[in-house]
Amino acid sequence: MTAVLILVVVTVVVVLVFDFTNGFHDASNIVASVVASNAMTPRQAVLIVGVFHFIGPFLGGTAVANTIGGVVRLDDIGNVPAIATLLCGLVGAIGWNVVTWWKGLPSSSSHALVGGLAGAVTVAVGADHVVWGVSELTADRHLTGVLKVVAALLISPLLGFGLGFVLHRVVRRQMNRTTPAANRRLRRGQFFTSAGLAFAHGANDAQKSMGILTLVLVLGGFIPTFDVPGWVILAAASAITLGTMSGGWKIVKTLGFSIFKLRPLHAFDSQLTSALVIFGASVLGAPVSTTHVVSTSIMGIGMADRPRAVRWGKAREIALTWLITVPGSALLAALVTWPVTAAIGI
Repeated sequence: MTAVLILVVVTVVVVLVFDFTNGFHDASNIVASVVASNAMTPRQAVLIVGVFHFIGPFLGGTAVANTIGGVVRLDDIGNVPAIATLLCGLVGAIGWNVVTWWKGLPSSSSHALVGGLAGAVTVAVGADHVVWGVSELTADRHLTGVLKVVAALLISPLLGFGLGFVLHRVVRRQMNRTTPAANRRLRRGQFFTSAGLAFAHGANDAQKSMGILTLVLVLGGFIPTFDVPGWVILAAASAITLGTMSGGWKIVKTLGFSIFKLRPLHAFDSQLTSALVIFGASVLGAPVSTTHVVSTSIMGIGMADRPRAVRWGKAREIALTWLITVPGSALLAALVTWPVTAAIGI
């Protein structure tokens, strides 16, 4: 029991470190547009985002946590091997977050987490312990496991692009006869839209760590069923908020300046679009990538406004990062898992 307790404590710490890097990595998604459009200073943006980011996990429910907690099945291999495998997957995801942050690339923490878990579990105990969701879809006709996560990660960017395109066309048409003074109102309006985006991000992304933390507690025998404890919500909310407030300014430059030159109207529309898509996904229990949604909303808005002004080369670079995130994080997790499994004899 002592070994299990130590392993659980270490894994909880690593989960919170992942949560911190998630917030650190994704800070750019929330503050990039308000900073680029001069609606707020970086300090103002981080303060407002931090407050609403912290509130999100408490009011956003646990549907996403339940989805993430069901991505792998490890209850039949013993608590020490199961928790050690989760730990390896988390290390792979953290490693990928750090690498892409260092390179200034807005990759998906959600992709990294799923890739890390799938890579670690496949190496440790076999691919049959990953809930791919294909057989469940055939039997029950509902999405679950990896298939549900991948579907959400694929559909949400399309929704971000499409809704951003339509919303910007509608709003721009309504504002055709306005004066430049409207920019001041749009900048003030971004205090509300950025708060809404921060809330939606906290409600969705913090739940991913909540799901892993709760799964660790179940596997360790500390709670009987998968029911997210209050202290887990508090810990995840705190870690992701601290990460967000620590910044991720390299990626702010990519999202705020390298895809499309954002003015107040573009920033307002991007934040509103992203908040709607992400919060809607949270209600449905679908873990989405804030990076994907914000980036594609900016592209859709740019397409609706001035297609030639969109820097599609940078968009292709971001898309390539998305494509390699799952295999990249899975490979990192696998490299960690091989020696660990050999050491503990899984």
